[in-house]
Amino acid sequence: MPTIEPVDVTDKSHVRRFVDLPYRLYHTHPQWVPPLRMDVELMLNPQKHPFYEHSDASFFVAVRDGRVVGRIGALENKPFNRYHGTRQAQFYLFECEDDREAAGALFEAAFDWARARGLNRLVGPKGFGALDGYGLLIEGFEHRQMMTMMNYNYPYYPKLIEALGFEKEVDFISCHLKADRYRLPDRIRSIAARVEQRGTLKVQRFKSKAELKAWAPRIGEAYNRAFVNNWEYYPLTEREIKFILDNILVIADPRLIKIITHDDQVVGFLFGFHDVSAALQRANGRLFPFGLIDLLLELRRTKWVALNGAGILPEFQGRGGNALLYNEMDKTIRDFGFADADLTQVADTAVQMRADLVNIGGQLYKTHRVYARTL
Repeated sequence: MPTIEPVDVTDKSHVRRFVDLPYRLYHTHPQWVPPLRMDVELMLNPQKHPFYEHSDASFFVAVRDGRVVGRIGALENKPFNRYHGTRQAQFYLFECEDDREAAGALFEAAFDWARARGLNRLVGPKGFGALDGYGLLIEGFEHRQMMTMMNYNYPYYPKLIEALGFEKEVDFISCHLKADRYRLPDRIRSIAARVEQRGTLKVQRFKSKAELKAWAPRIGEAYNRAFVNNWEYYPLTEREIKFILDNILVIADPRLIKIITHDDQVVGFLFGFHDVSAALQRANGRLFPFGLIDLLLELRRTKWVALNGAGILPEFQGRGGNALLYNEMDKTIRDFGFADADLTQVADTAVQMRADLVNIGGQLYKTHRVYARTL
């Protein structure tokens, strides 16, 4: 029987063995993209990550014969629960060998942690913020992970979780769009042209990070309002918005970030990112000494773009805002010579958007499932 040990996040050796596990589990896997170790370590740092300013998390490892065979994080997002009137906990960073006993022991530790706080459901994988990605991969194992913004796991992971009584909460669908299959209807193009001619909605484009940074507060405000009806929504704090935008600015080509404005108010946005998965695989979790140079070179080499974050405020969705978004998506792919686009993680409850993506030529190719269990 494995033993479950809590992680002391103030002890570097504890943090290191928690972080190390997936690098061993996936070290020969061609589709897994290693996260940067410093990014995972940040999630375990209550002094630096903005999540801990309003919420709590604890971490556990399963140890068998002196070797770590599994891990899990248990989170309580207090603003989410207040906003939705729920009492749920989240699990995240779950990794495990194909070992039902170890998986069961890890989740029992998460159940106990949640019950001790008066929480009555466990939902996940669901992380610390909007850039963490949702769910376990249940379809599309043959495709490489898109950077680290979408989780990757072995096919046995869903079986481990379902054996413990977890059921589907929501699925997130990702589409693959080849540039030569993109078929934006003429009607959408003409609507977008008329909207821009009227001038009520405008597309703001950027040439430099300085220009983008000047708009960051307004982008964050719009981001906080655009997804108000989404399953995962909760009001982000100013620090969380800054944290997200600072991370975006590190990896963003400002030319791939588009925003839609109405009277200088940001009412919509489209976030595009060069896919640098190949460089991240070569870096194996470390940017230094050579990983950063390789990553910068990959920005020029890659022919894939990740479109992760497209939204329009609800009150502008019927006024040409959606047409502008899809028109800009078309320009992003064609103007920069991308051969492939990943349209990242659309909830299965967003029926119209899913239909729109298929209509413009997208093919569903990955499904991530968020699970839930009543305690």
